[in-house]
Amino acid sequence: MTQLSTKIKIYANKEIDFRNEVRLQDDGNGAYIKEWNLDIAQPTEAQLNALETQANDYEYNQGQIQKRQIEYGSPSEQMEFITENGLTAWQTKVTEIKTRFPKR
Repeated sequence: MTQLSTKIKIYANKEIDFRNEVRLQDDGNGAYIKEWNLDIAQPTEAQLNALETQANDYEYNQGQIQKRQIEYGSPSEQMEFITENGLTAWQTKVTEIKTRFPKR
């Protein structure tokens, strides 16, 4: 099950400031929208539930991106690799990393 915050990001089609724009609360029975300060209508539970698959894919992809970034190394490590091995070798390495950590 995906995070409510992820469904809201997808519904609003933007990054959300969860301190000012939308406030979530969990009193022990699951998270819910406590305060909605966006210029679009607050979504219903049914609308948010309809975004479950998209939100699940988004969260999965974010995890894959984090794994890729670790494998890529820092920008200075990337430049060192390219300098020592060439751009074609770097492109091959990137393709291998993307194959190991595919996005949906």
